[in-house]
Amino acid sequence: MHLVEKNKKVKKKLDSYGPLTVYLGMKNKGNTMNLTKETEKTYNTQLTNLLNGIADKYDIAPERVEKFRNGLKIAKGRKFDKVVKTLGTQRCVWGFVAKTDGVLKGIPYFKGDVFKAAGWRAPAKHVRGSIFSTENNWYSWTGPNYL
Repeated sequence: MHLVEKNKKVKKKLDSYGPLTVYLGMKNKGNTMNLTKETEKTYNTQLTNLLNGIADKYDIAPERVEKFRNGLKIAKGRKFDKVVKTLGTQRCVWGFVAKTDGVLKGIPYFKGDVFKAAGWRAPAKHVRGSIFSTENNWYSWTGPNYL
């Protein structure tokens, strides 16, 4: 079964339980923050693909694409990885990528889901896309698209 189809089925099932039940069930799973070596490798590969996709969509000035590509960095966090872009001396958060499954503000999310930034330190409420998706129409070089 394709990973995207599997995630859709799991999300549909979790929606039927309600956010509180999902949160309590996940809390009791124990050590959910550890990734296996295989999933971590896949996750890191997809993060790299995301950074390349962001840089490929930067079509403002073709002569500055390489500088823009070098300004994209990943800041590792406990629950989310932060994608930071640097343009000149300005740094801003492009978005956040979930490291594991969990619940954010009452809404369940899955590993690889991408969020807009609500600020420098926190993601916005709703998922905008997934790094495991084969499509790339859910983001641009400025950040994940609005809903």
